[in-house]
Amino acid sequence: MPGACQSAPTADKQLGKSMKHMFVALLAVLIAICPRHAFADEWGCEVLLCAASSNPSWHGVPECHPPMDRLISDMKEPGFSWPTCPEGGAGKPGYEAFAECPAGWSPTAGEDGRDGFANSELSRCTRAISDCRDGRSQFGRGGEGTRSEVGEDGITRVYDAGRRCGYREYMARARRQQPYFFDVRDPQTHVSSRFYFDLDN
Repeated sequence: MPGACQSAPTADKQLGKSMKHMFVALLAVLIAICPRHAFADEWGCEVLLCAASSNPSWHGVPECHPPMDRLISDMKEPGFSWPTCPEGGAGKPGYEAFAECPAGWSPTAGEDGRDGFANSELSRCTRAISDCRDGRSQFGRGGEGTRSEVGEDGITRVYDAGRRCGYREYMARARRQQPYFFDVRDPQTHVSSRFYFDLDN
């Protein structure tokens, strides 16, 4: 595969209108700061360009399979070190296993590991619901402690006897299909853009 500085314009020409504006913008940034010779870390910059590809993702870009397949293979080896692209301002990517919670919901820990994730992983979304009407109890049954119910919608509702008319809802947090990401900063505008990608082969 040619050097990243040489192959980037070719890849852009072949992909044409199928690439989203964000990828084109990143490509322009790398070309602008790319020296006449190849990137110091050619492989790392190829990975960065391919990871930023969308519509299609890197899976649909033939030029991206050699560097990305190599990456996926090398990650299985002991002592693996992520290839970096200093020219593009990118080192090791970030990782977000779960998608954002819906508006009004907040991430929270899993339920004692029973959902298959460690307690430290924010694998659920939660929100507090208040249904107090004229100060009257709607859900409380007296006594102490809590009770929970799982609705047909899959949402768990936990009622606190002490709160009477308030309760809390929990639902599983969706996993990202593209959990890895790069934050790339435009040297001209100093604005960072985030690109999500996957490493499925």
